[in-house]
Amino acid sequence: MAEKKKKTKNNLVDQSVYDSYKDAIPEDQIWTFQVEGLQKPLIRKSPDNAPTLKVAITVVLAIAVFISIYFSFYILHNDPFKYTTLENGKTELTRFSNPGEIYELRIDYLVTDVISESYIEKNDAGESVRHIRYSLKTDESTPIEEIHEYAFNCDERIRRLEIGANVTSIDDKAFYSCYALQEIRVDKENPNYRDIDGVLYSKDGTRLICYPIDHDAYLREKYGYEEQYWPTENWKKTGEDKYNEYYTKAYEEQINTYVVPSTVKEIGPLAMNYAELFTIYLPEGLEKLDTMAIFRNWHLERVDTYTGDYKGETQAAEKFIPDPAKVKASLPDSLTYIGSDCFNSAIEMDYIYIPANVTFIGHHAFWGAARKENDGLIGLYEIHAALDETSFKAQVDEGDQWTGQYDNGLLPKNVPVLYGEARAK
Repeated sequence: MAEKKKKTKNNLVDQSVYDSYKDAIPEDQIWTFQVEGLQKPLIRKSPDNAPTLKVAITVVLAIAVFISIYFSFYILHNDPFKYTTLENGKTELTRFSNPGEIYELRIDYLVTDVISESYIEKNDAGESVRHIRYSLKTDESTPIEEIHEYAFNCDERIRRLEIGANVTSIDDKAFYSCYALQEIRVDKENPNYRDIDGVLYSKDGTRLICYPIDHDAYLREKYGYEEQYWPTENWKKTGEDKYNEYYTKAYEEQINTYVVPSTVKEIGPLAMNYAELFTIYLPEGLEKLDTMAIFRNWHLERVDTYTGDYKGETQAAEKFIPDPAKVKASLPDSLTYIGSDCFNSAIEMDYIYIPANVTFIGHHAFWGAARKENDGLIGLYEIHAALDETSFKAQVDEGDQWTGQYDNGLLPKNVPVLYGEARAK
């Protein structure tokens, strides 16, 4: 058996033949083809600088191992909270890096320690799953007064944020792409901010700052829905009733519809990005839709305007929906500013009306909102404007490719603007 293993290992019939022959090959036959400038191969010899090479390789490997261990330790033990003391003496929350299962967080004082506790819990399948519970120690002598841009950027675990009374400045981009965020609550003593049922506003209610991306999950729990429902896939193509036995009109009004309060004059940058909304009601009196204000609302079908007084306070059971007699199609007459990428990728919208008071439309404002499907055009394949073309060109500061494009055979085609149009009924 040993002899068989030996032969297999060397892939030779007779190991002794190989051993006797391997050292008998003349070196001049091995080194037959020489290329000028190419070093002669070392045959059964070590390079002259072998010891130096070994030391260099060892040092490089040691440094690589050290760097790997250092960054592994750094990632595991780095403080999740990064703060900055500003020139004005205020303390800013600059960056929050979720260490794991922190789902709720109150921002009020500087966090001095993060304590973790492991525990076991059964999942729905009866399997034991290990979780980590976190608790925070804070220094109440150091209030957090500002929240930096992108402080919570792309956090996929935070569901609920509480803004303390001392926070006086929140950057518009602080909560960008927080896909799990369901609600933002504000201490009633805060002088600059408030929330309306988990949506962040300025204290005076004139500015909508952040509609949490996963706010529909909060609303489902509030109104007693156990799961997320969607329309049937082919309801548009067949012309059938949109609502099936699970997807009711009440569900869409309670979960996928949002009425912006009549006090609001501006919807801020990124305020409603990625929201799961089908209908948004804007108040007559709104003046500004800022950069990326309603960015990538892929399911958004309608943005309409309502008149009347609605402060935004919620009712216990029934959600406020404007009287149809006080609703008109598309954007309010009071609007003057449509920011860049404002309605980018609103592929389900089929009508937009640019009112006569608009003076600015940013680049790519309606980009990706029209497309070709089944040899036909759907979405915003045309845009209606109140002003005639001459007045429009003279009044409106137009950004690059604001109308968007759609496929037209081999070449894309710009979405046309129909000037001097009346508002659709």
